[in-house]
Amino acid sequence: MIDLNTYPSPVAKMFKARRLELGMTQDELATKVSRLLPDGERLSQQSYAAFERGKSQTSKYSIQIARVLGIELDRLTSRDAPHHQPLEFSEKALENRALLLGPIDVWDDDTPLDDDEVEVPLLKEVELSAGSGRVSIQAHSKAKLRFGSITLRKMGVQPENAVCVSIYGNSMEPVLPHGSTAGVDRGKTSIKDGDIYALDHNGHLRVKLLYRLPSGGIRLRSFNRDEHPDEEYTPEQIQLQDINILGRVFWYSVLR
Repeated sequence: MIDLNTYPSPVAKMFKARRLELGMTQDELATKVSRLLPDGERLSQQSYAAFERGKSQTSKYSIQIARVLGIELDRLTSRDAPHHQPLEFSEKALENRALLLGPIDVWDDDTPLDDDEVEVPLLKEVELSAGSGRVSIQAHSKAKLRFGSITLRKMGVQPENAVCVSIYGNSMEPVLPHGSTAGVDRGKTSIKDGDIYALDHNGHLRVKLLYRLPSGGIRLRSFNRDEHPDEEYTPEQIQLQDINILGRVFWYSVLR
């Protein structure tokens, strides 16, 4: 007879298969997950190993594990998962997770909208004058993305506040690799520690995890902390470097 209390859950099997596919050890995975956690928290290799073996049926760091492994979060809660055993998340984890809606369509002004669709502008960096090196963030002249207005409202996003941005570089890998697209809610600029936000940093478009500092400053964190260490800014530096929060990332799409 199989002891279900010591049998790996479908999610644990999914994590293990993906980890092996990436050639990642349990210790490497635990280290990468720990870098996404608030200061003072960490996932040990022993705790993760217990989850993979079925000694522990749930992990409170499942969302962070999925991010490191590049697994879409919707797969963890889908009722189509093996044995119909959706993973249980904490209320805070559900509140903070980004919605993955799959591939997106780029369209132009000549493409008609469906009845429930709204056009969402795509922001980009634009050089203000040739060779000056100065840039500003502006809406793309033609390229836009289409979203269902009902879907946006279900996520608590007013359609007029929705914009999209493109991810450049490797600072947010493996969750947001180069070329990803993120949906941003410009109506939500108050920082919730550990959430993902789009920033205007002196005209440059950046996407980072944000944390508040006791002094009133902010910490910018990348998923790829090996190559991109944390950045901390005091209130004075925030003003001097013209750092403005554009909004909270509520959706992202990763195309490989």
